[in-house]
Amino acid sequence: MRDDMSRVGSYLKQQKIDAGLIYDVQAFRERYETEAEVQERIAMPDMLYYGKEILEMSIAALLQEENLLLSGAKATGKNILCETLSWLFGRPSYDISFHVNTDSAALIGTDTFVDNEVRLRKGPVYQCAEFGGFGILDEINMAKNDAVSVLHATLDHRRRIDVPGYGRITLHPAARFIGTMNYGYAGTKELNEALVSRFMVVDMPPLDEATIRFLLKKHFADVKEQALTQFTGLFLDLQTKVYNGEVSARALDLRGMIAALKAIRTNLPPLFAVRMGIVNKSFDIFEKEILEDVIATRIPSSWTRAEIFEG
Repeated sequence: MRDDMSRVGSYLKQQKIDAGLIYDVQAFRERYETEAEVQERIAMPDMLYYGKEILEMSIAALLQEENLLLSGAKATGKNILCETLSWLFGRPSYDISFHVNTDSAALIGTDTFVDNEVRLRKGPVYQCAEFGGFGILDEINMAKNDAVSVLHATLDHRRRIDVPGYGRITLHPAARFIGTMNYGYAGTKELNEALVSRFMVVDMPPLDEATIRFLLKKHFADVKEQALTQFTGLFLDLQTKVYNGEVSARALDLRGMIAALKAIRTNLPPLFAVRMGIVNKSFDIFEKEILEDVIATRIPSSWTRAEIFEG
């Protein structure tokens, strides 16, 4: 626990977060202990979010018992920020992905038969309320009306939920909910005013050159400077193509680029690795040709692992 607290403090200071906010986060962690049965849901993410202003806005809102809505295009770090915030506050996280089959029962729970009696199999929203977890409401603008009705009650300032047949539960004081939404995806819709009013909204900015370089260097300390420049430039080139509508958002995948670099480290030729991590995620032949052209301007076909990594 102390080691984790130390890592949290070090990370926040590295990001130049306001000293008062750092103190309040540490006080929050000390105030709310976590039950042993959900300790495994607390872990330092493999990738942390980097961005002082966004972090300070998010931390300040969560400290004041507000829920967050992160909006923005793909590859702006929404899910990474969610994972980072859960770890910073030392709370168990529950991922709730909205799709066509996500209804109220999937969120709160369903009846099940155990030891010859009917019991509630608790859903992720119920568990957040019970254990003081951080509920990550992924793609919240895909939620059906049935699920939205549960969110209205859960996110209300009264912080309590009526569970049909089981009475009412009050949200744990440490419980928070963080929604994410992308623009323009199939199946998405506008959030109604009542739901949006239950959030503080953070508009996530696109990743800039300094942030991409930092993230890649963080994962690959032995990457050569020339290769780091080219892979950073490749991501920015793809980002421009996506924002201009020339290719789909499938191509804009930082995780895919990191996976490609990991494959290169095992001696897979760089062009093959980048095709697997980025190009092949598009299933349109014309789009693939555009992506291949963009990559060719950054990654020479003659490159091997030796041009990318030291040693």
